[in-house]
Amino acid sequence: VQLVESGGGLVQAGGSLRVSCAAPGRTFSRYSMGWFRQAPGKERELVATMDWIGNGDYADSVKGRFTISRNNAQNIVYLQMNSLKPEDTAVYFCAAKEGPYSALPRFYDFWGQGTQVTVSS
Repeated sequence: VQLVESGGGLVQAGGSLRVSCAAPGRTFSRYSMGWFRQAPGKERELVATMDWIGNGDYADSVKGRFTISRNNAQNIVYLQMNSLKPEDTAVYFCAAKEGPYSALPRFYDFWGQGTQVTVSS
């Protein structure tokens, strides 16, 4: 499954961004999808994850600010990020796995190339 992220960029603290993840030519309606991020010198960490029926989880640091959603008919997953903080600066990756969602990157089989999100103070 090829995953292609888009929508990253530079935003001021307190602003919003939406990143998207598409799977051209494939259906991922039966996959769990995850958004992860990795800042320089840090490990890749979960941001949000959702299975095909809408169950999911968020990192504590983004709860109430970020929202994951998916459109299975169009094979697109979104991450809406509001009230952004400088500590949200990272490369954001989309990932897919069969079966239940997971917070652990090692359980995901397919990854996008990542999109940079930079939040200025």
